[in-house]
Amino acid sequence: MADLNQNKPLSELIGSLLADVTGLIRKEITLAKTEASESLSRALGGLETLGIGLVLAIGALGVLLSAAVTGVSVLLVGQGFTETAASALAALIVGLLVGIIAWAMISRGFAALRANNWKLERTAASIGRDAEVVKEKTS
Repeated sequence: MADLNQNKPLSELIGSLLADVTGLIRKEITLAKTEASESLSRALGGLETLGIGLVLAIGALGVLLSAAVTGVSVLLVGQGFTETAASALAALIVGLLVGIIAWAMISRGFAALRANNWKLERTAASIGRDAEVVKEKTS
């Protein structure tokens, strides 16, 4: 093999190297596309199941909150409130408590998103190293 390369001109060797590097990059891109497609398919299946679970959880939460309103209303009626006033006050109390919890969780979620570093530092470093290897091979 070394004898074959010694008889070839430098331009042909460089052209062959560039063709090999280009082929390698194309194969890597094809592999990445295939892996991404497979991962996306699995993720979509998981997201579908997650979505169904979330819809059911929201329904269950609604039922539980309704039960909480009814329970607080019964306690208020026991304290001498009329049924109408007790129902309204119970709904207000439960609604405020759930609203405060929701606000706190949303605020924490936004804070976590703002704190997240969206730069792809490892990928950029890897691409930089790959570029250096290609430069060394072509120099």
